[in-house]
Amino acid sequence: MESEDTGDTTPDITEVVKLELLCKQLYEANDGVQQHEAEKALVEFQSREGAATLSQCRLLLDRAKSPYTQHFAVTTLTKLASRMPCTLSLQHRMDMRTYALDYLASHPKLVHYVTQGLVVLIVRVTKEGWFDALDKNKWAFRNVVGDVTRFLQGSVEQCVIGVQLLAQLTAEMNHVSESDKDRSLTKHKQIRSSFRDNYLYDIFKLSCRLLGTSVVKRGELPKSFINFDEENQHRLMKFLLKLALNCLTYSFYETVDESRDDLDTVHIPTSWRLTFLDVSTVQLFFNLYELVPASLSLMTLSCLVQITSVRRTLLGNAERAKFLTTLVNGIRNIIKNPQSLTDPSNHSEFSRLLLQLKNNYQLSELVMVEHYPDAIQLIAKFTIHTFKKLWKSCPNSVHYLISLWQRMVGFIPYLKATEPHLLDTYTPEIVHAYVSSRLESVGVVLREGLDDPLDDVTVIQQQLDQLSTIGRCDYGKMCALLMQLLEQIAQRYQELMSTRMNSQSHHSMEERAILEGQLSWLIYITASSIGSRVSFSNKEDHDAMDGELTSRILQLMHLTDTYLPQEGSERRELATVYFLHKFYFIYVGHQALKTKFSRRLSEIIGLNDESMVLAVFAKKIVTNLKYWSHCAKILTHTLTLLSDLSNSYNSACKLVKIEEVQFMLLNHTVSFIS
Repeated sequence: MESEDTGDTTPDITEVVKLELLCKQLYEANDGVQQHEAEKALVEFQSREGAATLSQCRLLLDRAKSPYTQHFAVTTLTKLASRMPCTLSLQHRMDMRTYALDYLASHPKLVHYVTQGLVVLIVRVTKEGWFDALDKNKWAFRNVVGDVTRFLQGSVEQCVIGVQLLAQLTAEMNHVSESDKDRSLTKHKQIRSSFRDNYLYDIFKLSCRLLGTSVVKRGELPKSFINFDEENQHRLMKFLLKLALNCLTYSFYETVDESRDDLDTVHIPTSWRLTFLDVSTVQLFFNLYELVPASLSLMTLSCLVQITSVRRTLLGNAERAKFLTTLVNGIRNIIKNPQSLTDPSNHSEFSRLLLQLKNNYQLSELVMVEHYPDAIQLIAKFTIHTFKKLWKSCPNSVHYLISLWQRMVGFIPYLKATEPHLLDTYTPEIVHAYVSSRLESVGVVLREGLDDPLDDVTVIQQQLDQLSTIGRCDYGKMCALLMQLLEQIAQRYQELMSTRMNSQSHHSMEERAILEGQLSWLIYITASSIGSRVSFSNKEDHDAMDGELTSRILQLMHLTDTYLPQEGSERRELATVYFLHKFYFIYVGHQALKTKFSRRLSEIIGLNDESMVLAVFAKKIVTNLKYWSHCAKILTHTLTLLSDLSNSYNSACKLVKIEEVQFMLLNHTVSFIS
């Protein structure tokens, strides 16, 4: 229950003066003991309840000459308003909110943290009293747009405050904050839903209208009425973009299941439909991206990501096609004028925008867009440049872009449109750029002391599985690339190792480490390429290519194993075991070796039947148990491979007849693997 607290609330001027002194001592004194005592006294004051504290804080604000005193008074009021259960009457809370609004209106040039504190106070009181009513037809705290009208009609400073209030209110209503911990989740959802259903759309339209007044498009080039070199105008644009973004990221759909594929979909209410039917809403944010400085362009991209993710059912087929065309043309213009994309955050967010475009639109819809051929070429060039030049500074971009192309290629089998998708034109270049960047990264990581991506096996396996899907679009070119690189680097590795005993120079050791890392990447990439076969229709020519690749890796494994008594690479060994897992499950497993695959194995390295293939596995397992028993990761993965082989009845029967396995069974002692 709220306490009406109708007693005398006239502030004690003596105590107010004392509080001013304590604030000065806390923030400005050089004496640590004095600061500690001041802090103790101020904390004790903030723990008080009732209207008397409210009156003292108001007087403190009226008298304050220091921003520290203002900050303390505002913080105290916020704690008082947020306390559960509330000890202030409805009238006292209304007076507090009105006072804070008036104070902001009459003090538009406060330091930023005092302004922010007052904004938080107003928003907190508004949310806490959202369901408080003066009578049946009038709510106490819901005149949210009307409250800021006087700010929006005032000076630039006051306009900034008005927009800041709306941005903070929208954020506060959407999220469970620290002040909500004593409120039930049901009550929070009721407040969030009420605000969304009754006020959010009007606030979003207001943000778009205010953003629209700052930009005009004449001919092909948009122009701005905002002077971004002027601090207050810059801040106004920042809060306007923040407000629009807060509206677009609001929780529109209370029952979204986090396990569903449409989690990234923005479930815009049907009542908002007219705004998104008007493509000028979308174009507005593309225009703003061209105009705002790099420090603000990230928010315009984030708004575009949300707009691109708007649920498909909001628009009809013809309307959606027009909407999509506007998106694609805007994306083309950004790639053609990439100045702001030099910022890594902007680059990553734009890459996310590209991914969301594919997530929300089918390939059959994209190819129908008028300028699709130009768009896909630009996106391909953007991707290749990212993989080659920006893999280190924009790792998130790499993740988004490889996911984009994997999803594009993955939908080719379902494409019914007659227009060419052109993916087979660009995917070989994209695969080449990614593979080249991974090989180049080895030397950079070594020389600059960076974290080695090869140590994060989960991430690289995810990316390489996606790469293998992209590569299957033109598998012949991908296999040719891998075989060429494997042959070149394996030859350099063999030449280096054959002369290594005569050269122990630092340069020789560095070159060996680089070659080991590059071989590790190629083995992982080849493994994922072979493993991707299960996702595609059976093609005998692909099986023959897989046989070629497998033969190269087995030859490489034989080469590197010859140097194991002297030296070896843990990362390369883990990659090799990973390859053997993929090889087994795709081409051995519980079925006979595929005809063209086994034929190439026989022709290149003389493996004529399954027993001979299993002997290769067995020999590798024995080798690892002997030489890598000190490495827990390799030992674990090797034993897992052995278990997988043994779980197949046919394989197990053949395994026990192999000489290496019989030797292992007779010597499975600690001394054997020590």
